[in-house]
Amino acid sequence: MTAELPTGAAMEAGWRAVGTLYHHWLTGLLLTLVSRRSAADAGEFTYGLFRRQHLEKFLPGIEKLGLAHEPDAVKAAGYHYLSNGVGGVKVQFMRESDRKAWVHFVPPRWIYDGVALCGIPSDVSRGVLRGWYAHNGISLGNPKLGFVCTQQTTDGQPGLSGYFLEHDRPLAPDERLRYSPGELPPRFDPAAAPKLSSTDWTPARLAKASRNYAMDYIKNGLPVLAALFGPAEAARLGHVAAVQIGMQFYDDMARTLGVADDSALSFARLWAALAMAQDDPVSIEAGQGTVRIRQTGWRLMRGVQGVPASAFEAWNGLLEGMLSVHDRFLRVRVLARMDQGDDAFEWEIGPRGSAPVF
Repeated sequence: MTAELPTGAAMEAGWRAVGTLYHHWLTGLLLTLVSRRSAADAGEFTYGLFRRQHLEKFLPGIEKLGLAHEPDAVKAAGYHYLSNGVGGVKVQFMRESDRKAWVHFVPPRWIYDGVALCGIPSDVSRGVLRGWYAHNGISLGNPKLGFVCTQQTTDGQPGLSGYFLEHDRPLAPDERLRYSPGELPPRFDPAAAPKLSSTDWTPARLAKASRNYAMDYIKNGLPVLAALFGPAEAARLGHVAAVQIGMQFYDDMARTLGVADDSALSFARLWAALAMAQDDPVSIEAGQGTVRIRQTGWRLMRGVQGVPASAFEAWNGLLEGMLSVHDRFLRVRVLARMDQGDDAFEWEIGPRGSAPVF
């Protein structure tokens, strides 16, 4: 049977659940890289991820957010203020002049959620700044624009702070990002900050955009993982992080989306709800002691060229992790994969035999 697309509050609950799951997977992936590779490798990952995000989203976002008319420094800071705010991130904007504008990411930090902050080294934060902030001027065609970082939460300071500054001359590559510890951002005045058009940015659009914000980090992160570490290592790292996040946040998903019992059918309905909240058509077929799930879209990787096989291996860990908490005596078997030429993803959920099935 084809699962019915939820509407209204049920759909928004699905969007929240999806955003929560991918948000925490990103944080878990960063911690996995730090603990199973190194701080330097985690920093290279955030550099690659944020540069890829920047090239995909920054210039189109300037237009969507209504910032095209602003001076470049204000435009850059305004983009970070509005786009991250859409994702549920606490961030402030302070304009000093046409050539200098601040951003201040206030704890609790979204990307280093909860106590995870204590396990994130500053290499990760520096990777973010190198990947995105140092490139804003280049993307805007303004080689005079750079970013000055004044605080990092990962150093034990009260937020990630800094300002975009348009200099009097073009900057050399190693001048586009510099550090000036100790400078405090001005006080934040919400009334003086840019605002989204309430006509264009309806509550429903904002809810869906918040979901997309979290998903896009994983969409761009999985190919970067494979490019940096190779397909086998990317599958290992992405999968173990996904399994652990699936286990850790199963209860959250079950509460948000509603799980009637610990049957295979109830779990299939949970996975279907998550799929539909990602705009992926899905159907469920109950058999003799087993349930099959068939998903005919993969919005997560939509538009990505050359999706590595490791992306599915990693992503499938979310399902495995959640199922292991739903009922550890059930197992999942992959029957078909869109990333390998099949017309759908297909899984079978049923009782675990005497030997483990992975």
